[in-house]
Parts: sequence; structure tokens; C-alpha cells
Amino acid sequence: MKAFYTDHFVLPLPAGHRFPMEKYSRLRDFVGELTGVELIEAPAASDTQILYAHDPSYLIKVIEGKLSPQEQKEIGFPWSEKMVERSRRSAGATVAAAKMALNEGIAINLAGGTHHAYRDMGSGFCVFNDSAIAARALQKEISSKLKVAIIDLDVHQGNGTASILENDPTIFTLSIHGENNFPFKKEVSDLDLGLADGCDDSTYLNALTESLNDLSDRFKTDFVIYLAGADPHEDDRLGRLKLSKEGMRLRDEAVLAYALDRKLPLAISMAGGYGKEIGSTVDLHFQTIKTALQFQKKY
Repeated sequence: MKAFYTDHFVLPLPAGHRFPMEKYSRLRDFVGELTGVELIEAPAASDTQILYAHDPSYLIKVIEGKLSPQEQKEIGFPWSEKMVERSRRSAGATVAAAKMALNEGIAINLAGGTHHAYRDMGSGFCVFNDSAIAARALQKEISSKLKVAIIDLDVHQGNGTASILENDPTIFTLSIHGENNFPFKKEVSDLDLGLADGCDDSTYLNALTESLNDLSDRFKTDFVIYLAGADPHEDDRLGRLKLSKEGMRLRDEAVLAYALDRKLPLAISMAGGYGKEIGSTVDLHFQTIKTALQFQKKY
């Protein structure tokens, strides 16, 4: 199974910044010890690929460092050339994983899940929307007939993804998230399910089963992009939900089984995770990858 990494393209942040940049290199160290996983440096998304999902004027502002102080504040990162390169690589990793999954069943981006980026602006630690870019890249570079489902199980709604793809009947957006969590103004996905604070394993897994059944009834997909956020976990600082580690594993298994049962290629991105201890978040991401490896062997 191929896993694309970007952690050595470091995004410089001021001291005390709350974004857990360290988790990516620690995750790669763990994944490097797994038998059956090949680590590959992620390619950079090209301008053309970014423009599948973003406005030219926004791309120019990002590349040339012309984002206003307010726009940088909305993203949550100060602009730098390294920020641009990191963002390109994070999107390129999902594109590469998606194309690899067409041949191997499952492939992984060890970062990604930048679902708050809109067509014309970044937000919530997201500069370019990797899921929207990758879905469109499959259609424009592989086959225009491919239909893609984006299953977003980060604890925060995929508002940017929903907005970019709102009028695209060939890409289905499913978001299961904390209803009272960021973003506080939700967009309209093809299927949204907002969960109450304190949601436990049983409630979450039942909701996921119903949502996947609804997806099957409403959309015939050829490919799945899965945002496997670690932030629904009970120890996440920003999550507000109460899933156990076992509940998180069963969540991943449900999505992987959905894809495997239908022989659907699957690209996974790690998405969010803000554990009280960074090691806890890394462990949850690592659990997702180990579960994916078990399923990949069945394709």
C-alpha cells in the first residue's frame, strides 16, 4: 500500500501556534515501520490541478504572497513560500493517492483533508481543497465518466468542499460532523448529518451506517475519497464528541467495508486531529492506516 508524505515540507509557524504540525513527521516514522507500506514523497499539485477547484485570482494571491492580513488570519497560517509549497504538496498527495488507488485499491495521504478551503478563499488551516482537487483531477485526467463520493468524517463540516462542489452532480459530498462545532455557518453538502455534543460510539456508528446506506441509494459512485479525521475522538481538544479508540476503529472499518464490498478504489487522507496529547492523535491516525492495510490486502 502506498502512503504519500509531505511532512518534510515544513510550514513555518510562530511559537505556540495550535496547529499540530509535529504529528505528520511522527506519523511517518510509525508508518515507516509497517511491513506492506511504501512511503513516497508527495508531488506538488500543479496550477492546472489547483484550478480544477479554485479561482485563478485566489491562486495568484496565494502564489504571489498577496493575501491580506485578514485572509491570512482566516486561513490561520502566516504566508510564506514554504506555506505555498506545503499546501501544493498536501493537495498533490491526495491526487497521487487517488490515482494510485485506481490500480491498487487503497492509497493514503499522510496529511490532507483540507476541507475548509473555498473556491476563492482559505479557511481553518486549509489553503487548497485537496479533496475537490483530487476528485476533479480523476475526472479530467483519467476519465470524465468517473463519479466520486467524498466521505468526510472529520469532526468539522467540510464546508469548503460542499461549496465548491454544490452544483456538481458527478461528485457526492457526505459530511458527518459536530453540529455545534466549527464552522458555525454550515454549507449544504449532498448529505449532511450534524451530531450533538457528547455523541458516543453507538450513536455515531448507527448514524454512519444510515448515511452510507443513503449514499448507496442516492448515488452510484465509482471512487471514494475518505477524510478520516481523528478529531471525533473523546480526547480531542476541539472535537466535542465522545468516540472511543475502538469506536474510531469501527468507523474506519465501516467505510473501508463499504468500499471493499463494492470494489471501489479508495483514497484516504488523515484530516484533523487535535488531541490533548499529540501522541494520542498520531496513534489514532496510525490505527486508521493499519486498518486500511488489512483491507487493501483483500482487494
